[in-house]
Amino acid sequence: MPTIPPEHEPEHEPEHEPEREQDTEPEPEQGQPPLPGRESHQAREVAESFGADAERYDRARPSYPAALVEAIIAASPGLDVLDVGVGTGIAARQFQAAGCRVLGVDPDARMADLARRGGIEVEVAKFEDWDSGGRAFDAVIAAQAWHWVDPVAGAAKAARVLRPGGRLVVFWNAFEPPPGLGEAFAAVFRRVLPDLPISMGALPGPDGYRVLCAKAADGMRQAGAFEAPQEWRFDWGRTYTRDEWLDQLPTFGGLGQRLPPAKVEELLAGTGAAIDAVGGEFTMRYAAVAATAALTRATA
Repeated sequence: MPTIPPEHEPEHEPEHEPEREQDTEPEPEQGQPPLPGRESHQAREVAESFGADAERYDRARPSYPAALVEAIIAASPGLDVLDVGVGTGIAARQFQAAGCRVLGVDPDARMADLARRGGIEVEVAKFEDWDSGGRAFDAVIAAQAWHWVDPVAGAAKAARVLRPGGRLVVFWNAFEPPPGLGEAFAAVFRRVLPDLPISMGALPGPDGYRVLCAKAADGMRQAGAFEAPQEWRFDWGRTYTRDEWLDQLPTFGGLGQRLPPAKVEELLAGTGAAIDAVGGEFTMRYAAVAATAALTRATA
Protein backbone atom coordinates (compact mmCIF):
# COMPACT_ATOMS: atom_id res chain seq x y z
CA MET A 1 0.00 0.00 0.00
CA PRO A 2 1.75 3.16 -1.14
CA THR A 3 1.62 5.57 1.77
CA ILE A 4 3.41 8.89 2.22
CA PRO A 5 3.91 9.32 5.97
CA PRO A 6 3.39 12.90 7.12
CA GLU A 7 6.98 13.43 8.19
CA HIS A 8 8.23 12.50 4.72
CA GLU A 9 5.63 14.24 2.61
CA PRO A 10 7.31 16.28 -0.15
CA GLU A 11 6.38 19.95 0.10
CA HIS A 12 5.29 20.49 -3.49
CA GLU A 13 2.06 20.37 -5.38
CA PRO A 14 1.05 16.81 -6.26
CA GLU A 15 1.73 15.50 -9.71
CA HIS A 16 -1.11 15.76 -12.21
CA GLU A 17 -2.55 18.85 -10.47
CA PRO A 18 -6.17 19.23 -11.63
CA GLU A 19 -6.73 21.95 -14.19
CA ARG A 20 -7.96 25.06 -12.42
CA GLU A 21 -10.97 25.37 -14.70
CA GLN A 22 -12.28 22.16 -13.16
CA ASP A 23 -12.81 24.06 -9.92
CA THR A 24 -15.43 26.28 -11.51
CA GLU A 25 -18.15 23.66 -11.18
CA PRO A 26 -19.30 22.29 -7.83
CA GLU A 27 -18.05 18.78 -7.25
CA PRO A 28 -20.87 16.38 -6.39
CA GLU A 29 -20.61 13.66 -3.79
CA GLN A 30 -20.27 10.25 -5.41
CA GLY A 31 -23.47 9.48 -7.23
CA GLN A 32 -24.96 12.91 -6.58
CA PRO A 33 -26.61 14.85 -9.41
CA PRO A 34 -24.79 18.11 -10.17
CA LEU A 35 -25.78 21.29 -8.37
CA PRO A 36 -26.03 24.03 -11.03
CA GLY A 37 -24.84 27.41 -9.86
CA ARG A 38 -24.03 26.28 -6.33
CA GLU A 39 -21.07 24.90 -4.47
CA SER A 40 -21.71 21.63 -2.65
CA HIS A 41 -21.67 23.26 0.78
CA GLN A 42 -24.54 25.54 -0.29
CA ALA A 43 -26.83 22.59 -1.12
CA ARG A 44 -28.11 22.01 2.40
CA GLU A 45 -31.07 19.92 1.20
CA VAL A 46 -28.56 17.39 -0.16
CA ALA A 47 -26.07 17.63 2.70
CA GLU A 48 -28.80 16.86 5.22
CA SER A 49 -30.65 14.20 3.22
CA PHE A 50 -28.58 11.13 4.10
CA GLY A 51 -30.29 10.59 7.44
CA ALA A 52 -33.50 9.59 5.65
CA ASP A 53 -31.98 6.11 5.39
CA ALA A 54 -29.31 6.25 8.08
CA GLU A 55 -29.43 2.52 8.83
CA ARG A 56 -28.63 1.65 5.21
CA TYR A 57 -25.87 4.27 5.10
CA ASP A 58 -24.20 2.83 8.18
CA ARG A 59 -24.61 -0.74 6.98
CA ALA A 60 -23.49 -0.31 3.39
CA ARG A 61 -20.92 2.47 3.23
CA PRO A 62 -17.24 1.42 3.34
CA SER A 63 -14.89 2.21 6.19
CA TYR A 64 -11.38 3.61 5.74
CA PRO A 65 -7.95 1.93 5.63
CA ALA A 66 -6.28 1.40 8.99
CA ALA A 67 -3.08 2.93 7.59
CA LEU A 68 -4.88 6.27 7.16
CA VAL A 69 -6.14 6.24 10.74
CA GLU A 70 -2.65 5.35 11.98
CA ALA A 71 -1.03 8.13 9.93
CA ILE A 72 -3.43 10.75 11.30
CA ILE A 73 -2.84 9.67 14.88
CA ALA A 74 0.93 9.60 14.37
CA ALA A 75 0.91 13.12 12.91
CA SER A 76 -1.24 14.62 15.71
CA PRO A 77 -0.01 15.80 19.12
CA GLY A 78 -2.59 13.77 21.06
CA LEU A 79 -5.70 11.60 20.87
CA ASP A 80 -8.56 14.10 21.08
CA VAL A 81 -10.35 13.99 17.71
CA LEU A 82 -13.20 16.11 16.36
CA ASP A 83 -15.05 14.37 13.52
CA VAL A 84 -16.82 16.91 11.29
CA GLY A 85 -19.81 15.47 9.46
CA VAL A 86 -19.54 12.38 11.62
CA GLY A 87 -22.63 10.87 9.99
CA THR A 88 -23.41 7.48 11.49
CA GLY A 89 -19.92 7.21 12.97
CA ILE A 90 -18.20 4.95 10.45
CA ALA A 91 -14.82 6.70 10.68
CA ALA A 92 -15.34 7.81 14.28
CA ARG A 93 -15.61 4.20 15.45
CA GLN A 94 -12.31 3.40 13.76
CA PHE A 95 -10.57 6.24 15.59
CA GLN A 96 -12.23 5.28 18.84
CA ALA A 97 -11.05 1.67 18.43
CA ALA A 98 -7.52 3.00 17.89
CA GLY A 99 -7.61 4.67 21.31
CA CYS A 100 -8.85 8.17 20.44
CA ARG A 101 -11.41 10.24 22.31
CA VAL A 102 -13.85 11.26 19.59
CA LEU A 103 -16.49 13.98 19.47
CA GLY A 104 -18.67 14.16 16.39
CA VAL A 105 -20.50 17.13 14.87
CA ASP A 106 -23.24 16.63 12.28
CA PRO A 107 -26.17 18.77 11.07
CA ASP A 108 -28.50 15.75 10.72
CA ALA A 109 -30.06 14.61 13.99
CA ARG A 110 -31.03 11.26 12.45
CA MET A 111 -27.44 10.43 11.56
CA ALA A 112 -26.27 11.69 14.95
CA ASP A 113 -28.74 9.45 16.76
CA LEU A 114 -27.42 6.35 15.02
CA ALA A 115 -23.82 7.36 15.76
CA ARG A 116 -24.69 7.75 19.44
CA ARG A 117 -26.15 4.25 19.46
CA GLY A 118 -22.76 3.09 18.23
CA GLY A 119 -21.01 4.70 21.19
CA ILE A 120 -19.99 8.05 19.65
CA GLU A 121 -20.69 11.35 21.38
CA VAL A 122 -22.27 13.70 18.84
CA GLU A 123 -23.48 17.30 18.86
CA VAL A 124 -25.98 18.37 16.20
CA ALA A 125 -24.93 21.50 14.32
CA LYS A 126 -23.57 22.76 11.05
CA PHE A 127 -19.82 22.87 11.65
CA GLU A 128 -19.41 26.51 10.66
CA ASP A 129 -22.02 27.45 13.32
CA TRP A 130 -21.02 24.92 15.98
CA ASP A 131 -20.09 26.24 19.45
CA SER A 132 -16.93 24.51 20.68
CA GLY A 133 -17.44 25.82 24.21
CA GLY A 134 -13.70 26.44 24.53
CA ARG A 135 -12.81 22.79 23.90
CA ALA A 136 -9.63 21.98 21.97
CA PHE A 137 -8.61 18.99 19.87
CA ASP A 138 -5.46 17.38 18.51
CA ALA A 139 -7.00 16.49 15.16
CA VAL A 140 -10.01 17.68 13.19
CA ILE A 141 -11.08 15.11 10.60
CA ALA A 142 -13.82 14.88 8.00
CA ALA A 143 -14.55 11.56 6.30
CA GLN A 144 -16.47 11.86 3.01
CA ALA A 145 -17.99 15.11 4.28
CA TRP A 146 -15.77 18.19 3.82
CA HIS A 147 -17.37 19.15 0.49
CA TRP A 148 -20.51 19.92 2.53
CA VAL A 149 -18.48 22.48 4.56
CA ASP A 150 -17.43 25.91 3.33
CA PRO A 151 -13.72 25.21 2.69
CA VAL A 152 -12.42 28.55 3.98
CA ALA A 153 -14.81 29.05 6.91
CA GLY A 154 -14.41 25.39 7.84
CA ALA A 155 -10.61 25.57 7.85
CA ALA A 156 -10.72 28.76 9.92
CA LYS A 157 -13.10 27.09 12.41
CA ALA A 158 -10.81 24.06 12.62
CA ALA A 159 -7.86 26.34 13.34
CA ARG A 160 -9.76 27.87 16.27
CA VAL A 161 -10.39 24.51 17.93
CA LEU A 162 -7.04 22.82 17.28
CA ARG A 163 -4.27 22.69 19.85
CA PRO A 164 -0.79 23.92 18.81
CA GLY A 165 0.55 21.50 16.24
CA GLY A 166 -2.88 19.98 15.76
CA ARG A 167 -3.83 18.67 12.34
CA LEU A 168 -6.78 19.09 9.96
CA VAL A 169 -7.29 16.03 7.74
CA VAL A 170 -10.17 15.73 5.26
CA PHE A 171 -10.47 12.57 3.21
CA TRP A 172 -12.59 10.63 0.76
CA ASN A 173 -12.79 7.09 -0.58
CA ALA A 174 -12.27 7.25 -4.36
CA PHE A 175 -13.55 4.40 -6.52
CA GLU A 176 -11.56 2.33 -9.01
CA PRO A 177 -13.88 -0.38 -10.42
CA PRO A 178 -12.44 -3.37 -12.30
CA PRO A 179 -11.82 -2.81 -16.03
CA GLY A 180 -15.10 -2.91 -17.90
CA LEU A 181 -17.40 -2.87 -14.90
CA GLY A 182 -17.13 0.87 -14.31
CA GLU A 183 -18.10 1.44 -17.93
CA ALA A 184 -21.03 -0.95 -17.53
CA PHE A 185 -22.23 0.96 -14.45
CA ALA A 186 -21.96 4.25 -16.35
CA ALA A 187 -23.94 2.84 -19.28
CA VAL A 188 -26.79 1.91 -16.94
CA PHE A 189 -26.95 5.44 -15.55
CA ARG A 190 -26.82 6.98 -19.00
CA ARG A 191 -29.70 4.78 -20.12
CA VAL A 192 -31.89 5.37 -17.08
CA LEU A 193 -31.02 9.06 -16.60
CA PRO A 194 -30.12 10.32 -20.10
CA ASP A 195 -30.51 14.00 -19.20
CA LEU A 196 -27.96 13.88 -16.40
CA PRO A 197 -24.95 16.03 -17.43
CA ILE A 198 -22.56 13.98 -15.27
CA SER A 199 -23.01 10.22 -15.22
CA MET A 200 -23.65 9.19 -11.65
CA GLY A 201 -22.63 5.68 -12.64
CA ALA A 202 -19.11 6.79 -13.53
CA LEU A 203 -17.85 6.57 -9.95
CA PRO A 204 -15.22 9.26 -9.35
CA GLY A 205 -11.69 7.91 -9.22
CA PRO A 206 -8.67 9.41 -7.44
CA ASP A 207 -8.20 12.14 -10.06
CA GLY A 208 -11.79 13.31 -9.53
CA TYR A 209 -11.40 13.45 -5.77
CA ARG A 210 -8.14 15.34 -6.10
CA VAL A 211 -10.27 18.28 -7.21
CA LEU A 212 -11.99 18.12 -3.81
CA CYS A 213 -8.58 17.83 -2.14
CA ALA A 214 -7.37 20.88 -4.07
CA LYS A 215 -10.39 22.91 -2.92
CA ALA A 216 -9.82 21.83 0.67
CA ALA A 217 -6.12 22.71 0.44
CA ASP A 218 -6.99 26.15 -0.94
CA GLY A 219 -9.28 26.68 2.04
CA MET A 220 -6.47 25.74 4.43
CA ARG A 221 -4.14 28.22 2.74
CA GLN A 222 -6.73 31.01 2.83
CA ALA A 223 -7.37 30.40 6.54
CA GLY A 224 -3.80 31.60 7.09
CA ALA A 225 -3.13 29.40 10.09
CA PHE A 226 -1.74 26.18 8.60
CA GLU A 227 1.50 24.93 7.15
CA ALA A 228 1.61 24.08 3.44
CA PRO A 229 -1.10 21.46 2.80
CA GLN A 230 -0.08 17.93 1.85
CA GLU A 231 -1.87 15.22 -0.09
CA TRP A 232 -1.94 11.64 1.17
CA ARG A 233 -3.15 8.52 -0.58
CA PHE A 234 -3.80 5.01 0.78
CA ASP A 235 -4.87 2.21 -1.58
CA TRP A 236 -7.06 -0.65 -0.43
CA GLY A 237 -9.88 -2.86 -1.69
CA ARG A 238 -13.10 -4.61 -0.78
CA THR A 239 -14.99 -7.45 -2.43
CA TYR A 240 -18.73 -6.89 -2.95
CA THR A 241 -21.46 -9.33 -3.74
CA ARG A 242 -24.24 -8.16 -6.03
CA ASP A 243 -26.58 -7.56 -3.08
CA GLU A 244 -23.95 -5.70 -1.05
CA TRP A 245 -23.25 -3.23 -3.86
CA LEU A 246 -26.93 -2.69 -4.59
CA ASP A 247 -27.50 -2.02 -0.89
CA GLN A 248 -24.96 0.80 -1.04
CA LEU A 249 -26.06 2.32 -4.35
CA PRO A 250 -29.12 4.26 -3.04
CA THR A 251 -26.89 6.07 -0.52
CA PHE A 252 -24.86 7.83 -3.22
CA GLY A 253 -25.80 11.47 -2.97
CA GLY A 254 -29.05 10.55 -1.25
CA LEU A 255 -30.05 8.85 -4.51
CA GLY A 256 -32.75 6.79 -2.83
CA GLN A 257 -34.51 9.94 -1.62
CA ARG A 258 -33.94 12.18 -4.65
CA LEU A 259 -35.19 10.04 -7.52
CA PRO A 260 -38.60 8.46 -8.14
CA PRO A 261 -38.74 4.88 -6.79
CA ALA A 262 -39.24 3.50 -10.30
CA LYS A 263 -35.99 5.10 -11.47
CA VAL A 264 -34.12 3.75 -8.45
CA GLU A 265 -35.44 0.26 -9.15
CA GLU A 266 -34.41 0.54 -12.80
CA LEU A 267 -30.91 1.59 -11.78
CA LEU A 268 -30.66 -1.28 -9.31
CA ALA A 269 -31.85 -3.82 -11.87
CA GLY A 270 -29.41 -2.63 -14.53
CA THR A 271 -26.48 -2.43 -12.12
CA GLY A 272 -27.31 -5.85 -10.73
CA ALA A 273 -27.32 -7.31 -14.23
CA ALA A 274 -23.87 -5.80 -14.86
CA ILE A 275 -22.54 -7.48 -11.71
CA ASP A 276 -24.20 -10.78 -12.60
CA ALA A 277 -22.40 -10.63 -15.95
CA VAL A 278 -19.01 -10.71 -14.17
CA GLY A 279 -19.93 -13.59 -11.87
CA GLY A 280 -22.07 -11.95 -9.18
CA GLU A 281 -19.28 -10.28 -7.23
CA PHE A 282 -16.30 -8.00 -7.81
CA THR A 283 -13.47 -6.30 -5.98
CA MET A 284 -13.69 -2.54 -5.80
CA ARG A 285 -10.29 -0.92 -5.54
CA TYR A 286 -10.39 2.18 -3.38
CA ALA A 287 -7.95 5.03 -2.89
CA ALA A 288 -8.43 6.99 0.31
CA VAL A 289 -7.25 10.48 -0.69
CA ALA A 290 -6.70 13.22 1.86
CA ALA A 291 -5.80 16.88 2.12
CA THR A 292 -4.08 17.77 5.38
CA ALA A 293 -2.13 20.49 7.14
CA ALA A 294 -0.83 21.11 10.64
CA LEU A 295 -1.71 24.23 12.60
CA THR A 296 1.08 26.77 12.73
CA ARG A 297 -0.67 29.49 14.70
CA ALA A 298 -3.91 29.84 16.64
CA THR A 299 -6.64 32.17 15.38
CA ALA A 300 -9.02 34.33 17.38
